[in-house]
Amino acid sequence: MKMTTHIRMFGFLYTYRKKQGQPASVELQLPSEGKTALAIAKELELPIDIIEAVFCNNTIYSLDHQIMPGDKVAFVPHGTPGPHRFCLGIKQAGDPKKKENAG
Repeated sequence: MKMTTHIRMFGFLYTYRKKQGQPASVELQLPSEGKTALAIAKELELPIDIIEAVFCNNTIYSLDHQIMPGDKVAFVPHGTPGPHRFCLGIKQAGDPKKKENAG
């Protein structure tokens, strides 16, 4: 059974989608086991190389995070101003050293 998940794009990703004639906010049907943020970004044909992180239910994650049906999701591009990167947790979400130390 698939359920709807609301997905938004911020910053340059918002502009990119609009220039492509596509909405910057979409509803996707996800399988009950979910799908990674990376797989969703590819499905939406987003430029992966400029995505820094993904918000899922008000928490920041890297693109390997599993998105579940009903989650509220937003893709965040590189370019978020310095102090905000730390306050929002964007720096830590994409830091490969953090991933190595966690596992």
